[in-house]
Order: sequence, then C-alpha cells, then structure tokens
Amino acid sequence: MSDEQQKIESGPPPQDPRFAGYARPPQNSGSPSSGMQTLIPTKNAMALAAYYTGVFSLIPCVALVLGPIAVFLGIRGLRACRENPEMPGKAHAIVGIVLGAITGATNLIYLVLLFSSVSRS
Repeated sequence: MSDEQQKIESGPPPQDPRFAGYARPPQNSGSPSSGMQTLIPTKNAMALAAYYTGVFSLIPCVALVLGPIAVFLGIRGLRACRENPEMPGKAHAIVGIVLGAITGATNLIYLVLLFSSVSRS
C-alpha cells in the first residue's frame, strides 16, 4: 500500500492540541466552487444580471433605463428560482427588483416634477 492510499484510508489528521475546543473547518464537498456558488449565483444569470443592473441603476443618469430592466430581470430570476428550488440567486433577484423599482420610480417622479415646473415658468 502506498503512502498516499494510507493517508486517504486513515482519515483526517489529528487535531492540533493548540486548537482543541475549536470546530474543524468543513471538508471539501467535492465541488470546488460550492462556496462561491452560494455567494455569486452563476447558475441563475437572470438574478445576477438583475442584481448588477439594480446596483448600477443607483447612478442617476441611467436609472430610468436600468431600473425597469432590473425589475424585469429580477422577476425572471425569481421565476427560475420558483421553478427549480435548488437554484441559487433568490436574494440577488429580490435586491434587483427592489433597487430597480425604487430608483426607476424616484427618477421618473423627479423628471415629472422637473418638466411640470419648467412648463409653469
């Protein structure tokens, strides 16, 4: 039996006595990107796009364009999460919808008030 096979069969190495009482970090689940997949939902592109367009809609000049796009993409991302409950990205889709709706509506109201005040003068 080779040294590598012996290491695999013997299990994890014993815990260092200096760190007694602390929990061991979780072992690799087999998927190298499982932790990153939780943070950035690359499998749900609509939710991720909704999140980014919602964040960029905070820029006042582009909010009227990106706000409705963020809402649309967020709804599509939520629909994908509903169809496949194991798909990540629900929070990203919700953030995209909320940011897109708030910034789009705020900028639309601002434009209406701006044009109504210009027409009065």
